[in-house]
Formats: sequence, C-alpha cells, structure tokens
Amino acid sequence: MRSDRIVLVFTRRRSATLRNAFTHCQAMIDLSLVAIVWISCGVFIASIISAATGMAGGVLMFAAMNTAIPVRQLVPIHGVVQIFNNAARSWFLRHHTRWDLCLPFTVGAVIGAAATTMFIVQYVSEALVLALLLGLILYTLFKPKRMPQLKPLGRGFFFVGLATGSMGIIAGAVDPLLGAFYFRDDLSKEAIVCNKSVMQLVTHLTKIPAFIYLGFVFSDYLGIIALFSVIAIIGTRVGVALLQRIDTRVFFIAMRIALALAALRITFQLAGIG
Repeated sequence: MRSDRIVLVFTRRRSATLRNAFTHCQAMIDLSLVAIVWISCGVFIASIISAATGMAGGVLMFAAMNTAIPVRQLVPIHGVVQIFNNAARSWFLRHHTRWDLCLPFTVGAVIGAAATTMFIVQYVSEALVLALLLGLILYTLFKPKRMPQLKPLGRGFFFVGLATGSMGIIAGAVDPLLGAFYFRDDLSKEAIVCNKSVMQLVTHLTKIPAFIYLGFVFSDYLGIIALFSVIAIIGTRVGVALLQRIDTRVFFIAMRIALALAALRITFQLAGIG
C-alpha cells in the first residue's frame, strides 16, 4: 500500500528527516473506547477475510486502524500486527507449508530488501514498479487460456522473493504481487493461504529494522499492538475454519475479485502519481 513508502527513507538524504518525524510521534495514542471497539471489529473482520481468501485483509485492516491512528504511527504498528496475523495463519495451516517454496523465497526477499534499501531505491520510481505490478495482475486475470499460468516452483521462488523484497521497500504492494503467483491450480486453497502467509510474514519482518533505524519506539505502543494482534489471531482462527469449509471454486472466485480490486486500486494510485 502506498503508505508503506515510509520505509524508502533509508536513502541518506531523507533518513534524518523521517527519523525526526518518528521521534516527534512518540506520544501515546489517545484512543477512545469507541475507537478501540471500531478498530477491533475492523481487525477481526479483516483477519477473517485474509484467512478465508488469502487476499485483501491487510488493506482493510489498515483502513480501519487509520480512522483513529495517524499514518506515521500506523505504518509500523500495522506492520507488527500483520506479522502476528500472518504468523497465525502460517501456524494454523502449518501442515500445508512448502519449505521448498518458502526457503528460496526468504533468501531472495532478504537480498531484495537489503539491496533495494542500500542501492536501488533512489533510482527506481514508485510509478514504474506499480505499472509493472499492474501488468502482472492483468496478465494473471485476463491471459488467454493458451498462455501459461505463473507457477514458479522451488528455486523460481528465489526470484519472486527478490521482486517482493524490493517492492516491499519501494511501494509496499506485496499482497497483490504474491497473489499473482498463487492464482494457480496445482496447490490446494489451504496451501495457497499458508505459503503466501509465510512469505508475507518474511516480507513484513524485513521492514522492522527500517522502523527501528528511523527511531520508532515500538515499546511505546505495546498495549495497542498486543490488543490488536490478539484480535487478529482470533479472527485468523475463525477465517481458517471458514477456509476449510468453502468450496475451492468459491475460493478462487474470491481471490480473482480481490486481485481485480487490487488492480483497480493500483490504477488509481498511478493516476494520483501522474
């Protein structure tokens, strides 16, 4: 999502400015009971959707939290809650983990994030990255039947990891990117959600050092992070139970809709950048 661009400030010219911005945002967030209940409901519903469809929950969660939490504080807080959210999905569906896919991805994601942070980010525009992502999603959704699906296996996910780690730093658009590689017929719906969650977990973990480097003090927000993380885990458990009951065809229809909505959102982002 576009707000995740805050991690781009690893470039030397911008890092000092945003480090100061984070430092000035350390006052405790004053949330009313109504705001806490509203955000909790949003986190719960978003977690169910993420677990049941493998898509779109992160965006919905961010939108719900943003009704009461400023973006500068929300981006790191949302990132940590998403770590617990993805970790819970991965754990509840752990018997479907494909380490032959996840381990190469992890290596690629770490290299991609580090290389982009240190060398690439100042030379690549967000618009170019989003345009490439949009093309990838449109190919996935509307490719002719005679054209191949995007179905990397094994070492192929190293390159998916490179792209995802890099895009996570430049544009934050990780969910639709991974969704394009998991819209496939050779994995069960449980395996899709599980392994996509593991990969999203890895990608979110690569961002934490960036926030710490910028001066964000996570300990100042442990209360709300813990609360929303627990609610996310409970919602994930409900969503996984739902996932195991829905028909595979319905699952892929929901995933197609989520990808189409992601493509629409990226189109609006590109229009705003232009």
